[in-house]
Amino acid sequence: MVNKRRCLSIFPLAAIALYVAGAFVGHGAERVPALSSEDDIREGVRTFTRVYSLIENHFADPVSPDKVIYKGAITSMLRTLDPHSSFFDPKDFRLLQEDQRGRYSGVGMYVGARSGGRVIVIYPFSNSPAFLAGIHPLDTLINIDGKSTKGMNTSQVADLLKGPRGTKVEVTVKRDGREQPITFTITRNDIPRASVQNAFRIRPNMGYVRIESFNENTGREFETAMKALSESTLEGLVLDMRGNPGGLLREGVAVADRFLKKGQLIVSHRGRASAERPYHSRRGNAGREYPIVVLVDRASASAAEIVAGALQDHDRAWVMGETTFGKGLVQSQFPLSGDTALLLTTAKYYTPSGRLIQRDYSHISFFDYYSRKETAARNPNDVRTTDSGRTVYGGGGITPDEKFEPQKLNAFQTALRQADATARFVAWYFGAKEPKFQRDWRPDESFLTEFHEWLLANKIEFSEADFTVNRDWMKERLHIDVVLTAFGKDEADRLAIQYDREVAQAIKSMPKAKALVENAREVLAKRGQ
Repeated sequence: MVNKRRCLSIFPLAAIALYVAGAFVGHGAERVPALSSEDDIREGVRTFTRVYSLIENHFADPVSPDKVIYKGAITSMLRTLDPHSSFFDPKDFRLLQEDQRGRYSGVGMYVGARSGGRVIVIYPFSNSPAFLAGIHPLDTLINIDGKSTKGMNTSQVADLLKGPRGTKVEVTVKRDGREQPITFTITRNDIPRASVQNAFRIRPNMGYVRIESFNENTGREFETAMKALSESTLEGLVLDMRGNPGGLLREGVAVADRFLKKGQLIVSHRGRASAERPYHSRRGNAGREYPIVVLVDRASASAAEIVAGALQDHDRAWVMGETTFGKGLVQSQFPLSGDTALLLTTAKYYTPSGRLIQRDYSHISFFDYYSRKETAARNPNDVRTTDSGRTVYGGGGITPDEKFEPQKLNAFQTALRQADATARFVAWYFGAKEPKFQRDWRPDESFLTEFHEWLLANKIEFSEADFTVNRDWMKERLHIDVVLTAFGKDEADRLAIQYDREVAQAIKSMPKAKALVENAREVLAKRGQ
């Protein structure tokens, strides 16, 4: 998708997403059996109090209680448990709640850092106040309400852009191709964060739906999307959950429910202080058994793995892509005083066949865990079978039925991507010319020639042979970037899907998904089920 092109710091973003995107359950403290004596607990508290008192009285510099207790003591304590238990201060808790609600008030744009102490616009959301005002991708944010953004981080800039619906904010940007800064007065509005995106017919009788995450609205959004696709006439569906970090457990259950038979197990979870809780399909698929190909990758986690695992275990969908992240831990949310909250791992979840897909994290650093530097394989001791008898494994994420690794870029393509060349050229092109494009526009040779001259002018090294060989690839990238600026992210994402080779392969693999469903039906019939 378009929004994956310009992540300047992949690990921190992925880590934050997976910290907050666990399969959330209960919201209140449960009674936990005591494993330590009360004397041990009291002594531990007294020791902590003495240490904190010594720090407060004798440390060379003034001590911030928030930093020492919230960021230090509590966070360090949670890190001894697992990679996903975490503490949220008031600001982080507010952002978590925004993510779960799928809505906030502001101008509606995704910002990122640029070298030189400035924040840039990665893209404005489609039909947002920022997009309608004329904000472009790669605009550099200079001032917000008269305050210079130099030295600010993305969080600080985002806070300035947010505000109550109906209030105005003045945003000044520097745009490549323009000598003078441009100032926009933008009226803030409610900004929906749709978790279900790009639901459309990718072929006359075949649907495509992408689920970005699982927030409070996902089940409802998914239902709306399937109705818009006229589900009863579908002959196949591509369900794209690549890069989906998960979210609310109940919303993952809701999505899986509508593809399974009524009463089938979707997922179960259990922990030391909580009894096993199974989740079964309540509504069921109403007899709809069209083939499904599910797309996943190494960043698909948590609730996305619940959906993929349930459909795979019941032989309902053909899973394609890369082995998923492997997050099988459930976090319960415990609101605390001062608008803070604790997300504590209280259970582990299991797929219908009984797989625990959580990767082992006991012998590696959290950095290696999140960046997948280890090569942990599936657990040979956790061998299960699907409804039709296919072998599946736990311990290492969801292994796809058909592997598909993203196509590697060649040296020329890598150099252009690292320089963000196509996006920068398009930003300059719009800044210098203010062009108007029709929706059926395609890059022609004259447009490619202008890009060639821009590369030379900006001293981006390449050979003429490389430029010739990679013409089609460059036209694809330029096409997507032009559509992103001219028509918005939703249109650009849809175009990117049309160019997506994995989606094309998923369509080709639809007969395998159909055969999977038919074979499972026959096997179960022979068993008398």
